[in-house]
Amino acid sequence: MEQRQLGKTGPQVSALGLGCMGMSGMYGPSERGESIATIHAALDAGINLIDTGDFYGSGHNEALIGEALKGTKRDAAVVSVKFGALRDPAGGWAGYDARPAAIKNFLAYSLQRLGLDYIDIYRPARLDPNVPIEESIGGIADLVKAGYVRHIGLSEVGSDTIRRAAAVHPIADLQIEYSLLSRGIEDNILDTCRALGIGVTAYGVLSRGLISGHWMPAQNLAGSDFRAHSPRFQGENAERNLKLVDALRRIAQAKGVSVAQIAIAWVAAQGKDIVPLIGARRRERLTEALGALDVTLSADDLAAIEQAVPKGAAAGDRYAAAQMAHLDSEKRHG
Repeated sequence: MEQRQLGKTGPQVSALGLGCMGMSGMYGPSERGESIATIHAALDAGINLIDTGDFYGSGHNEALIGEALKGTKRDAAVVSVKFGALRDPAGGWAGYDARPAAIKNFLAYSLQRLGLDYIDIYRPARLDPNVPIEESIGGIADLVKAGYVRHIGLSEVGSDTIRRAAAVHPIADLQIEYSLLSRGIEDNILDTCRALGIGVTAYGVLSRGLISGHWMPAQNLAGSDFRAHSPRFQGENAERNLKLVDALRRIAQAKGVSVAQIAIAWVAAQGKDIVPLIGARRRERLTEALGALDVTLSADDLAAIEQAVPKGAAAGDRYAAAQMAHLDSEKRHG
């Protein structure tokens, strides 16, 4: 497995990471045994970056990962945890909290659920509008000094916030959506990260299955499935986006690979400082994703992909309006 350095100060990680959110109900039901088997298969294949959030399934995801990691050597996994999103008993969302006192509390529960004595990369899930980023990063920095956290990351923040955070403590990576359908990072955020020596962990590389080659509008999206509320999966937007998938499929078929593999390979080809996170819930999807590591895209391939799925071609925002409002990365500042 190829290794990539996560920023100037971050850990060495596998060229692909495993994003575990889908194992805790965010995309409809999942099977516990298969989820754990998938994590084990990822580790066996050389994937060491395991990504989660303490609010995925209100702690379910961390407990699942903790069960999967039981008995493995601690350094076999680089565990990345997002925190700060608040949940209610009905499964709804109740804002964000990134105060230093809250961070210590969140971390204590994460360590318990994961069965670990430190977290490799710890990051606020979103910018808390009520807490300056300097305070949040300072709070995590205290936990680094105490040995409970190894590296600090960011998630879905814009260039100004990135610079302010990096002035307080070295930042290993920015986690942000990056795919053929979501290329906002290219406007200035990617340049900011590169100037500061910050890596990128890219999630949503298959746009939540939309460009996996496996999703069809006939699939019934339950209310608990994120995609039931995602603008890109609705009505005419879905039809337009699936035409982009068809164009991509023709390129993939000519290379003898799957749509998912070419979409993942495209993200990986955007720079050695970018690590795609694969949201596989089952071993068969993991195997397909791992095949993307064998796909080499020539300049002609990249030009053909650009023509098939030009920047800005996606129909619909990547989140519903209420969630878009929480994305500092989407705000038009420097």
